[in-house]
Amino acid sequence: RDIKKDIEYVIGAFVDDCALFLSVHPGKNADEVANLIDGAVDLFNELRDKLGKPEGNKKAYYDGVRKELLEKTDALYDQLSEAVKKGLGD
Repeated sequence: RDIKKDIEYVIGAFVDDCALFLSVHPGKNADEVANLIDGAVDLFNELRDKLGKPEGNKKAYYDGVRKELLEKTDALYDQLSEAVKKGLGD
């Protein structure tokens, strides 16, 4: 149960950060940030689907899903950081 909340919280926070950048800097790399939001929604759906199909040892499986959440969200944040740098450099 907690992993569902973790997924919602982590990805929700990422989407909020994207929305904040877009509201503070309208028009700056909006398409790129919108694509990142789409990627976050896809990740959310992918991870939630995985929760319904545990394979093997459940604890290890869910730990792997949690690790994937953090790794992929970190990658999204890295991409957002690059978009912000480009947007503010204009």
